[in-house]
Amino acid sequence: MQTKVSTKGQVVLPGPLRRRLGIRAGDSLDIAIEKDRIVLTAPKRKRSAARIIKDPITGFPVIDVGPDAPVLTSKMVRELLVDFP
Repeated sequence: MQTKVSTKGQVVLPGPLRRRLGIRAGDSLDIAIEKDRIVLTAPKRKRSAARIIKDPITGFPVIDVGPDAPVLTSKMVRELLVDFP
């Protein structure tokens, strides 16, 4: 994957990388130089515990992982559904 540096020195992180790491607009990143590389590090976030709740509109069970949750993986869904009646 590649990106370009703007005339203002800005770099756009591609969407798939931001989603995978849970990086959102306004987040701070640590930056360092290691040998010939620029290394950006996203701060570690505490993962929210996923839970099954009743949707207030439909009444159907839905998975809720909170407003700042990372992308929900298939593995996480399978683990939640093990205890689902």
